[in-house]
Amino acid sequence: MNEVAEISRPARKVTKLADLTPSQIEAIRKIPAEKDAVLVPFTATRPNAIFTGQERYVLEQEKIFRRYPVPVTISALLEPGSVVANDSHGLPLLIARTRDGSIKAYINACQHKGAKLIEDCAVHKQGRLTCPYHAWTYNLDGKLIGVARGEAFEEFDKGTRGLAELEAREWGGLVYVQLNRDIAADWSQLSLQVAADFTALGLPIAHVYGRKTFDLAANWKVVLEPFLEGYHVQRLHAASIGDRFQDAPNIVDMFGPNIRQVSGRIGYVPEMLDEDPSSNVHKLVTHAYTAFPNCVVVTSQYYTSVMLLVPRAPGRTIVEYFMLTPEPASTPKAEEVFARSYEMILAVFGGEDFRAAEISQQGLEAGVPSETIYCGLESNIVRYYEAIEALL
Repeated sequence: MNEVAEISRPARKVTKLADLTPSQIEAIRKIPAEKDAVLVPFTATRPNAIFTGQERYVLEQEKIFRRYPVPVTISALLEPGSVVANDSHGLPLLIARTRDGSIKAYINACQHKGAKLIEDCAVHKQGRLTCPYHAWTYNLDGKLIGVARGEAFEEFDKGTRGLAELEAREWGGLVYVQLNRDIAADWSQLSLQVAADFTALGLPIAHVYGRKTFDLAANWKVVLEPFLEGYHVQRLHAASIGDRFQDAPNIVDMFGPNIRQVSGRIGYVPEMLDEDPSSNVHKLVTHAYTAFPNCVVVTSQYYTSVMLLVPRAPGRTIVEYFMLTPEPASTPKAEEVFARSYEMILAVFGGEDFRAAEISQQGLEAGVPSETIYCGLESNIVRYYEAIEALL
């Protein structure tokens, strides 16, 4: 649900239809012309308390966010020999890529007195982590390799004082981490098909053009809902991008609690897919994914948006937004396109989608409506809630 209008396309890599997975291609070929789309009436409700209640928030933390691995950052952010700190889940984390390319996750705490080794959220290209308090030093494998005035400690064994490691895995360009160290990671809710789709879309090797954190006064599901439905697009986005997207149901596939939606842009007819096999498929169709439990991926003609929606309270969500491009801008025209794209998408998501979530949360917290009603253009929301509720 994003695009830049009336901008010349820079010379750059594109995603062709043939680059996608067979499953993606099959779904795309099911998209009808807008005039042939069939809207099936639908009604379902959910109670106010799932967005405002402390009891539901605690249950989601226990049964989902502290039970299963969750996405913490994206693979493309980390080159070999680099590390980034992340506090979005309320737990001080370090995500590192060692020189051999493997991903590691640790508690961001020195084993001496618990001080954070990195205090900002920038990506650091470095092979060692030194505590700012007493200068204990670790390598990116988590091993304690240096202790200032080590002779002052009696019978001290550095081998037992490495960083506290968490189970971590890369999954289609996302870095998932098991936040609860007391239970083994259960990867069963992740989808091999979605990982393959993300790889085909180029997420693992993309360039991180932009990155921004939003702190929103809204429940994470209220923030998520617009990315699961097309009902709002021509209405909420009427002054920005609404006229570029069909007001029709998407083609939807579910892989466990993961949802893939594909839709045609305005003017799309199926014959367009075969007119030029070398063209950018993102000019014709949009992919929108909800990857378990809280990651949103939306494709566009020039870039891909990745958002991690992290619940911090019943009415508070941290959104980590990443704008990915196939490669860095190689010409002034490409830089102009990417810069304008980034400015536009922050305005659309931040000023429209996220604003809608916050003003909705205010009414919900006032008790109105007592239940939310969903229509045929919002049925994906209910599908997702059913999958999440089955885990609660």
